[in-house]
Amino acid sequence: MAQLQRPTFAFMNRRLVPWDEATLHIGCEASIRGLNVFEGLKGYWQTDGRFKVVMVRQHYERLKRSARLLHIPFESSFEEYLGAIDQLIGALANPEKDMWARTTLFVTDGHWGENTVSDLVVTAYHQEKKLPSAIRLGMSTWRRSSDVALSARIKTGSNYQVSRLARIEGRPSGYEDMVLLNQSGRVAEATGSCVLMVRGETVFTPPATEGALESITLDIVEWLAQSMNVKFVRRPIDRTELLIADEIGLCGTLCEITLASSIEGLPLSEKSPILGAIQQRYFEAVRGTNPHPAVDLTVLPSVKSAR
Repeated sequence: MAQLQRPTFAFMNRRLVPWDEATLHIGCEASIRGLNVFEGLKGYWQTDGRFKVVMVRQHYERLKRSARLLHIPFESSFEEYLGAIDQLIGALANPEKDMWARTTLFVTDGHWGENTVSDLVVTAYHQEKKLPSAIRLGMSTWRRSSDVALSARIKTGSNYQVSRLARIEGRPSGYEDMVLLNQSGRVAEATGSCVLMVRGETVFTPPATEGALESITLDIVEWLAQSMNVKFVRRPIDRTELLIADEIGLCGTLCEITLASSIEGLPLSEKSPILGAIQQRYFEAVRGTNPHPAVDLTVLPSVKSAR
């Protein structure tokens, strides 16, 4: 069982607060209605000793879009957003670990969309400096909600209820993640990441209109693939097509690029030559050993150099 981290600090109410004091009132809409939107950002130590976060501007803009769709006010400028991340990670950074930060807009006041007030809360957690291990994938009986029920385009905690149920469903079978189908029975995404499928020499992935998040990491993967002369296509994927894939992987900020060793108990190639090469190129880019123009890295000035 994974051990939950308890960082020293969180950021809320525009300041650092001790972890145990980072609380919300039980009567706020974030508590009673699960009303929030969030972004996860990953930061990596670079070869020059600096600490940089991947695609900060893009995450900020997507957070604004999610907030707009749920009518949550978001008044922080990009500079304030970046400053909050910098302040917290600067207080928590460890040269031996990378970090993942979650920036969440919680609705702290208001009622049924009237007089809504939100607060930007930032939490951050240490991550191992290593490639993700290959995982066993299953397919869930739970379905991704449609765009007119709760759109996958909105990155909100409520959208991860079905993901939680899918993970619970797959755990007795030894599956480390689950693929969610959409209301039409086609592949949408995994529980917290987008699905990559290789058939022949081409990488396929479902478009956002199939019930997948408009993924920032997926955009990076597409750019990397094109620069490596690998064909990349966004189109619908049937359930059975995934079962006969040559390679399968997942991509997202937290899972990065993770390869699958099996799907529904059916073994996949251990080598994954195409996705494995893209995975390697991704880590070269985010760590700065071989930069790529698709990967925007922002240095955090408050984080002390690892050198």
